[in-house]
Amino acid sequence: MADNGVELVWEGKRREVERVPLPFQRVEIINESRATRQAGPLMRTGPQLPPDPLFGNAAGETPWRNKLIWGDNKYVLSSLIEGDPSIGLEPLAGKVDLIYIDPPFAKGEDFAFTARVGDADISKDQSVIEEIAYRDTLDIPTYLQMMYERLVLMKDLLRARGSIFVHVGVGVAHSVRSVLDELFPDWFQNEVVWQRHDPHNDAVKRFGVIHDNIYWFSKGGDPTYYPNEVREDLSDAGEREFSLVELPDGRVVNYRGQELIEGRRFKLDDATWKGSNPKKKFTWRGATPSPKREWIYDLDGMEAALARGELYLRDPIKGAARCRKRYLDENKGILLQDIWTNAGRMKGGSEYPTQKPELLLELVVRCVTQPGELVLDAFAGSGTTMVAAERLNRRWIGSDLGRFGVHLTRKRLLDIEGCKPFEVLNVGRYERKYWQGINAGEAVYEYFQFIVKLYHAEPVVGFTHLHGRKGEAMVHVGATDAPVTIAEVRAAMEECKANGLTALDVLGWEWEMGLNNTGLLELQQQTGVAARLFHIPHEVMDKRAVAAGDVHFYEAAYVAAKTAVEQGRAVRVELTDFLVAIDDYIREKVGDKVKKWSDWIDYWAVDFEYNGDVFHNQWQAYRTRKEPKLELTSGAHTYTTAGKRQILVKVVDIFGNDTTALLEVQV
Repeated sequence: MADNGVELVWEGKRREVERVPLPFQRVEIINESRATRQAGPLMRTGPQLPPDPLFGNAAGETPWRNKLIWGDNKYVLSSLIEGDPSIGLEPLAGKVDLIYIDPPFAKGEDFAFTARVGDADISKDQSVIEEIAYRDTLDIPTYLQMMYERLVLMKDLLRARGSIFVHVGVGVAHSVRSVLDELFPDWFQNEVVWQRHDPHNDAVKRFGVIHDNIYWFSKGGDPTYYPNEVREDLSDAGEREFSLVELPDGRVVNYRGQELIEGRRFKLDDATWKGSNPKKKFTWRGATPSPKREWIYDLDGMEAALARGELYLRDPIKGAARCRKRYLDENKGILLQDIWTNAGRMKGGSEYPTQKPELLLELVVRCVTQPGELVLDAFAGSGTTMVAAERLNRRWIGSDLGRFGVHLTRKRLLDIEGCKPFEVLNVGRYERKYWQGINAGEAVYEYFQFIVKLYHAEPVVGFTHLHGRKGEAMVHVGATDAPVTIAEVRAAMEECKANGLTALDVLGWEWEMGLNNTGLLELQQQTGVAARLFHIPHEVMDKRAVAAGDVHFYEAAYVAAKTAVEQGRAVRVELTDFLVAIDDYIREKVGDKVKKWSDWIDYWAVDFEYNGDVFHNQWQAYRTRKEPKLELTSGAHTYTTAGKRQILVKVVDIFGNDTTALLEVQV
């Protein structure tokens, strides 16, 4: 029980939190954003991290690179606490300044993302397809246990005066608040009510729900707070527009006769308002002062003040219901209160239905952190926290279980001019290996049987490389902790040939570079065995998806590209074909919306100097709602010396799945 005597109990509550730190895989380094790449040559190393003491990049210090992580945040948080020397990450226990999370609300429904198909001139009606992005079907006890475990780990990451903001819907707010009271006893700071929607006329059986709750707890009783950083955002002062009149004695009042003095309001005596100057009592731009009020100036003075920008109109088209004055002095702003009505709204038309406005997250980040401090969001969604932190020059870490959310976050960051380099990590193969031991059986044979049955195939025995049969095809299952290799596929095909079998389905989590349809055709010519590659989906590790039969294997994608060498050792890459990884389930959703192969592609990037290590994103192109047309030829990269080079091309389809192609070029 918590020190303050508060504890929420639910069926199956476990107070011991499993801590499973897993090594990170660095899968991509983003060196330069699309918004700024015209400023200089394509980069791979060196200049992308200029000296910056705020980001741990002073002389003799290890540079910090912001991190976007795909994976279950239970493992991600444990790994951040312990650190990972293999990628130069020190333990972060007690070093995070702000944690903001916006977890699923346990409403018993699936959230979906929307993806545009094709270019604007192909899909003029802005047709979209929907695909499940992440599951939000948890019952309340399971939901609370999930939240409890992750909040325990987040508490370990917070520094002594750090803050955590937990954003929840009204349906679970009361329960989540009780869990926070238990884990952060006596450290409650505020409950913020955020108006997320404007009122609608569809609430006919109860009051309309137009708000969320955001709970602010600290780690300790004296959290860092910067009130002057957020005075102007949600008050009646600063850069917000509000109705003010300056009296002859210099006092400033609003239209209700309340005086603004050092952030407080005082009611003025009505006598102050008695009109004593006839020259200031007139109808101006459709508005007339009440009997006890008058304008600041005479008619000419009001027009001159408007021209100077001292005043401006509430509605320039319809005329002035009142004149207004702008005050930028932060000391005249009202301190931030706990009802936020002007922090942005949830808007339709975004690619993520739960995408929060940047203004809301900027407000949270600014009120409790300074530039260079570290912000963490373990339910990153579409990445608004990372976008806000990047714009405000904070260090950041974001993680999400959904592949599409990570991809969308990457695109949003690439649209920020001056975005600092960041890296994409995952705990994929280590998470799968751990999952295998817990759920699919420590014995490799048990794992093979589990995957084969999910593929709706029959397990077989007596073979070395063959694990099942589906119709006329044999089935080979790749390991959880390693990519399927060309040699592995060749061995399975040779075993098929030796037993008079002519078809093979290969199921894998990852693929060796160069293992694609072209390579399979060469092996087929050698063995006479036709083979297909199928991805093992991440949903295999979701017990709810398995129980519901909602696991869909899909054939591996294939991308074709070619290089063009220009004068001066300059090389461009052009995409020439793409076969998307889909099954009948997805094909039914798409229908006839796809007009050509490039419509399946949402994003692609090129590493012109790939050397077998991490993919360095040196050039990228992608679709946005404003710019739906996709470039199919890269910018030119100039090599400094002659010789043979490897180029790795990465393509991300409209569902967030990535495929690579390895090219060679002689310059």
